[in-house]
Amino acid sequence: MRKKNNNSFGLLFVMLLVVGGGLFVYFSSLFERNAPTISMPNNGFWNLKKPLQIEIDDESGIKSYKVTLKSATTEKVLQYEQLISPQQKVSLSVEPPRSAYTMKDKDIKIVVEASDTSKWNFMNGNASRKEFALHIDKRRPQVSIVTNSYKISKGGSALVIFKVSDENLDEFYIEGNNKKKFIAQPFYKDGYYISLVAWPVIDDTFKATVIAKDLAGNVAKEYVPLYLKEKRYRVSKINLSDKFLKGKIADLAEEFALTQGVEEPLEQFKIINEDVRAKNEALIHKITSVIDSEKKIKNFKMNKMYPLKNGAVVAHFGDHRIYYYEGEYVSEAYHLGLDMASNAMAPIKTQNGGEVVFADYNGIYGNMPAIAHGLGLYTIYGHCSSIKVNRGDEIGKNSVIANTGKSGYAMGDHLHFGVLVQGIEVRPQEWMDKQWIKLNITNIIKNAKKIINRD
Repeated sequence: MRKKNNNSFGLLFVMLLVVGGGLFVYFSSLFERNAPTISMPNNGFWNLKKPLQIEIDDESGIKSYKVTLKSATTEKVLQYEQLISPQQKVSLSVEPPRSAYTMKDKDIKIVVEASDTSKWNFMNGNASRKEFALHIDKRRPQVSIVTNSYKISKGGSALVIFKVSDENLDEFYIEGNNKKKFIAQPFYKDGYYISLVAWPVIDDTFKATVIAKDLAGNVAKEYVPLYLKEKRYRVSKINLSDKFLKGKIADLAEEFALTQGVEEPLEQFKIINEDVRAKNEALIHKITSVIDSEKKIKNFKMNKMYPLKNGAVVAHFGDHRIYYYEGEYVSEAYHLGLDMASNAMAPIKTQNGGEVVFADYNGIYGNMPAIAHGLGLYTIYGHCSSIKVNRGDEIGKNSVIANTGKSGYAMGDHLHFGVLVQGIEVRPQEWMDKQWIKLNITNIIKNAKKIINRD
């Protein structure tokens, strides 16, 4: 009887060992069963210039990996390593082989294999294998300037028409100052594009370059040969009076959220002139940066702009205003429009049709309609007493859109007339000049069509 009990206890002990061992194997990190994960961000193209970025992850640790390039004519190991100290994450930067750039194959596979340190699978661990199909494209896009405005003035505009082609084209644009991207629109015939560019008034110099990129990462650049015409703008030193601070500024301070709770007049002025202005101008830049990159432009006929009949200029574009109080510097700002005045509440007309993209109150600019005229060209009309149009309206030329006033940061009844090219303020005087429009816009388009028709 005692022998039978001993056998039962022995059997039970063995069973407990087996179950315990099974549970240990099942739950122990030493026997984890997840294969390494392999990732390689790509869009299916490779130019054989930039290295491939590959990541391998595994919770128990990566023991080895191999990266192989396979094509119809070749097979070459690009990287292989047996890790002495296993790592949970391995980041690889895989360079193409030296002979790869002369390779004629257009389609290849990158095969990545990895194994981990797990004791699973009879101590052999887990293994992964992943293939990435890539199309080889070593050729840069073709870019050429068809024609452009001869010159651009500081604070002014110019027109550029160019050709770009690539079977795997990804994006193209004209790069201006501070990495500003001017988006081009299709022009006249397939493969040709048109865009206005702008030289910001606050920048000392200007450069425009057409940049085209394909899906493989090849980049082509073509400099736009514009003659740069320097133009000097007025610097005005303005002394702030107590009457102004306790009058107009105090009234505005009650209106803006940013000045709530601020009692000191100079601080109110500084906030309005800098922070409120920046917020209002950010809105202007946002609504005037929208462009339909799919819409084909065949013509762009613009009449000279003069929105206020018999209007006299009372403040110029580009004025650099520096404010002082009792001889001490307070703040500064650029005046980025043309102020015009005639009769009180005078009708404002636009000489060119377009779409109303904004018709509301905008802080220091007061009641402000904004109109899109196409090709990234916009006009804004600030300080209006009333607005006669609504957002979304399509208006024709010579339409009355508003009346002058003194809403916002205005000391008297006038119009703040602004012109913008893809979110950058430019000199309204250019677009008010019939001869300038002819030489820099109309003739450029006409000449481009002649060149394209000969191509």
